[in-house]
Amino acid sequence: EVQLVESGGGLVQPGGSLKLSCAASGFTLNTRIMYWVRQAPGKGLEWVSTMHSGNVGHYADSVRGRFTMSTDSAKNTLYLQLNSLKIEDTAMYYCATSPAGLDRGQGTQVTVSS
Repeated sequence: EVQLVESGGGLVQPGGSLKLSCAASGFTLNTRIMYWVRQAPGKGLEWVSTMHSGNVGHYADSVRGRFTMSTDSAKNTLYLQLNSLKIEDTAMYYCATSPAGLDRGQGTQVTVSS
């Protein structure tokens, strides 16, 4: 059974940084294309980034250059480093096995506020 557990969110000021984690179980991370998606209050799911095999990342225009995906194979964990955070990055963040949010966990809240 695929299980994804996100963590690492919090309250941060604009310009700050956070590192989100996604612990995977039931499968090996590097055998799948993995995604981060987010949902801002009152809005639908938004694709943020994709990690292909070989740790090649692709990012939405809104986060490119500020967010970076990575993996730790030994821990079977996916990460999303969030830098230069903006107020509009405020959302619940999920890792998932599809850009539509399949298999996503409970999410981790990122709030950017001064």
